[in-house]
Amino acid sequence: MLLLLPCDPIHPRRPDEHFEGEAVAARGLGIDVALVDHDALTRPGGAAAGVNRIRLDGTGSQAVYRGWMLRSDQYAAFESELAEKHVTLRTNARQYQQAHELPGWYADLSSVTPESVWTCGASPDDFRDRCKQLGDGAVVLRDYSKSMKHYWHEVAFIRDVADLEAAWSIARRFLELRDDSFVGGLVLRRFERLRGDEIRTWWVHGTCVLTTMHPDSKSPDSKSNVPSNLDLSALAPLMTTLRLPFVTADLALRDDGVWRVIELGDGQVSDRPRTTSAEEFLRAVMGIESPVG
Repeated sequence: MLLLLPCDPIHPRRPDEHFEGEAVAARGLGIDVALVDHDALTRPGGAAAGVNRIRLDGTGSQAVYRGWMLRSDQYAAFESELAEKHVTLRTNARQYQQAHELPGWYADLSSVTPESVWTCGASPDDFRDRCKQLGDGAVVLRDYSKSMKHYWHEVAFIRDVADLEAAWSIARRFLELRDDSFVGGLVLRRFERLRGDEIRTWWVHGTCVLTTMHPDSKSPDSKSNVPSNLDLSALAPLMTTLRLPFVTADLALRDDGVWRVIELGDGQVSDRPRTTSAEEFLRAVMGIESPVG
């Protein structure tokens, strides 16, 4: 197995500082590490330059990427250029898009996640139609791949979706802030009251291999907040149905005590909380057994 990490933008022979711990841990576990240029991968036509530092013996390798987010089309170009070097990503482009964009996973997880509707593109008329579909009440706004929860009151929270003009005003500002990063369409998710921090669960081929705090947790320095008795029995068969090789499911406890899926994401571009060591993380997601004793 090959681990692909983004290089440092200033020192391209080194891994990006954010992923340096995973590079060190991978080499210690006997995992080969290669660097890719994330900035090149995000430029039109830049995929070839993004992988030109990869040097292999030509026999073929299966790879897992751990790095910054890529748009689905960028990931597809990444996959294609790697194939030219006889490298096969464990997560193919179709699977990446399914996990990375909400419409790809919503139907399979609709019973355990807030009710959601979405547009294709950013038409005001389509947006208002989706608002009418939900009726009334509070909703959370996002696009196919990302919310802007750090701008909660400005562009994420819509107090009453029945107020069409107020809702569109928020959506218009969301589009301004997302600008060229906007993906797919506008998504409206029914607001649910939650309590406590989010938990990030890591799944490999439908099996939960690791449970961590969410990187944005209010208590990121403590692993003790991860519930030891987290019951995933209702979620596990749904995750199996998705047939995705490596994903994260972020969970939060609703006010009524029911665990809800807040977000599904591709595991390759989901951040690892610093409370979980790089070695523990890689052993779990790469399927390496811990030493006995």
